[in-house]
Parts: sequence; C-alpha cells; structure tokens
Amino acid sequence: MKPQYVYRWVNNHALILLFKKVRLRRGDLFARLNCSAEGIENPYALIEQMRGEGGLRRTLPVWTALDHEMVRNILRDNRFGVGIPAVFGTPPPVRRALARRPLPPNPVDPPSMLVLDQPEHTRMRKPVTAAFTPRAVARLQDRIETVTEELLATLPDSGPTDLVARYAAQIPIAIISEMLGFPDSDREMFLRWGDDISPLLDLGISWRTHQRAMESSERVHRYLVEHIERLRTEPGDDILSSLVTAGDLSTYELCASATLLMAAGFETTVNLIGKGIVWLFRHPEQLERLQAEPELWPNAVEEILRIDPPVQMTARTTRTALEIGGVRLRPGSTVVLSLAGANRDPAVFTDPARFDIARDNAKNHLSFSSGIHVCLGAGLARMEAAHALRALFETFPALRLTDPPTRRPLFTLHGYERLPAHTGPRVRSHQRAG
Repeated sequence: MKPQYVYRWVNNHALILLFKKVRLRRGDLFARLNCSAEGIENPYALIEQMRGEGGLRRTLPVWTALDHEMVRNILRDNRFGVGIPAVFGTPPPVRRALARRPLPPNPVDPPSMLVLDQPEHTRMRKPVTAAFTPRAVARLQDRIETVTEELLATLPDSGPTDLVARYAAQIPIAIISEMLGFPDSDREMFLRWGDDISPLLDLGISWRTHQRAMESSERVHRYLVEHIERLRTEPGDDILSSLVTAGDLSTYELCASATLLMAAGFETTVNLIGKGIVWLFRHPEQLERLQAEPELWPNAVEEILRIDPPVQMTARTTRTALEIGGVRLRPGSTVVLSLAGANRDPAVFTDPARFDIARDNAKNHLSFSSGIHVCLGAGLARMEAAHALRALFETFPALRLTDPPTRRPLFTLHGYERLPAHTGPRVRSHQRAG
C-alpha cells in the first residue's frame, strides 16, 4: 500500500464518500444523484428536483449549480480555479514519498491541464492546440470515414453484436491512437486501462476502485515513457512526436498530456455515440427524419450532447471570497457544476426534456465546458459521432436492440457499457452512396 495513494484517496475521496453515504441515508438529492443506481439510470429526474430548490444549492461539503447562465459564468470566471483544496495538510512522510516517486500521470492530477489554472494551464495546453484547430480536424475526415467503414465491415450481417465494444468504442480509440502514434495492436490494452482510470473523475470513489485506477495509471506511465523514448530517436508525424521534438515539456509532463488526450479523445466520444444510438432507437420518428434530411445529422449530434451529455458535471473552487447568485462564498469553496442541469434549463431551452434533432439552439449546450478549459477535441468528437451514427444506421437500416442497454457504473463520465443489438441485413456502401 503506497502512502501517496492513501493520501490522495483520503484527501480526494474518503470524506466525500462518507458524506455521501450519510446524506444518502437521509434521502439527500445530491447524494442520490452521485451515489446510487438511481443517479446512473435517471439523473435528470433528480436534477429537476434539485433545480426546484434554487440556483446555487448547499450540498455538504460542496455547493451545486444547475442553471445555464450560472454554470456558464462560473466556467468563465477567473475567480474560480480548477483545483480542489486538500482536506488535510501533507504529512512529512507523504511529502518525502511524493518527492521520491510522484503520482503516476493521470487526467485529474497536475500536471494534467484539466486541473491547472493560469499560467501553467496555457503552458501545457498551447503545444497541443494546433492538432485540434478546425483545419486540422477537417483533415481527419477521410481517415474517420475509412476507419468507420472498416469497422462496419467487421460487424455481422444479420447477426448479434455489442455496439459499444465492436463499434462505438473502436472509432475514437483508433483515431486518437493514430494521432498519438500508438500501434493498432495496443488499442484493446488502452480500452482496459481507460475503464480502470475513468472512475477518478467521480466524487468519493471506493479505495479498491481508486487503487485499481492508480495501478493502471502506473502501467500507462511505463508504457508512455518507453514510447516517448522511441520517439526521441524515431519521431513520426503524430502529435506526441511533435511535442517530444519541440522539447518544451519534460517526460513526466509529456506523459500527463498524452494520458489526458487519450482519455478526452476516447471517453467523451464513445459515450456520445452510444447515447446517440439509444436516443434514436427510442425516437424512431427522429431517425426517420434524419434519413429523409441527412443534412440534419450535425445538429442531431448537438441535440444528443445537450439532452444527455457524456460528461455530466465538473467542479470549480473559489480562489477568493465572492458572491454569486445571492450567496457569499468563502475562499476554497467548491461548486459542483451540473452540465446536464444547465443543458436542460427551461430558461434557455424550450421544452428541454424533448428530444428534437432540429432544435435551433441545441448548440448552446455546455457539454464541452466553456472558458479556458473548453474541450480541445470538441470538433473531433462532433465529426466522429456524426459520421459514426449516420454510417451505422445507413448500413444497417433494420438495426435493433435485443436487450436493455447496460449503463457504465460511473456518474461523471455517463454512458453505456453494453448495447446488445441485431444488425439486420447490410446495405452496401455503394448503395448508400447512391
């Protein structure tokens, strides 16, 4: 048992876990949202109950914001930071342990840009920004189409399949692996590691889950160190090679950036594609409209992002005393921002619980966050999802789910673990083109 892991779990999860369990026994809405099967299966009913109790709600030991304007303003307010204050001071033995062997790089610990404020955030983000400009993402379109066609070809013709494992997960992991210069043979390994590490984004996870996540983070770190050393002598034309040859980041920082890019490049998109499949199955009239008006596919993706975001929440911490929503917050106060709640704010979206692929302001959602921490890969995720969904339903027009979808046991990264389906007869690509 490594002391740095124990320290991290106690500071980031143990007390929150205890609070949630106590509050759950009392029927607290926030605890039900973040600590129960109900919160995974149907978070939106709980969110609407919480919305009725006010814009900024006290949910010990944090505050919660659900209104679109408030969430957006906090995301853009430099009086808020992304770091969550430690519950206890660092004891000397832990400081010495961290100095000898720091935590393995992962998406939710520094130097991940996800949890850095200015100016360190800009220093870590700027080197990778060029790979995600609209022009750079547009150049990936042909590759996304090719990968999608290859995956569709592997699905059975009129047979059973799992649309998460065989399709939704494979498209984003293939693209981000290529962007980082990883061999195709390592994709399944990354998927397993991702399943282990992704719970770190939840509030108050168990010790066993946390330990498994940190052990997988160590494996990823070892893999990346070896990969980066190879790139120093044999760089390619991928993002990681350009970061290595630029020499602006240390090996540890390079590992942190690569780990975050893997997580962000995969987790959001696999959940988005899976949710899109389910929403369209549940609303066949919307799917029929898309088949008649395929130009609506990009807006349909925006509506899926709005109504059922792949990332349900994020958090910010006050860097100074301030007042917001009529509430005075002390320095170090943490506010959990419900992106899902903001996306269903009736003050912004008419009839917000209705799924409408032609909604004219669907793109006003906050599913990719806002401000300086807005998702770098938002454009890539949109492109991958739009093509993946359209190609799937055009290739298999008789596609159907054979069993109820299985949710992932996560609250923040919200999506499906399994989508059992039967493909039906295949329509060939040239017929689709025609």
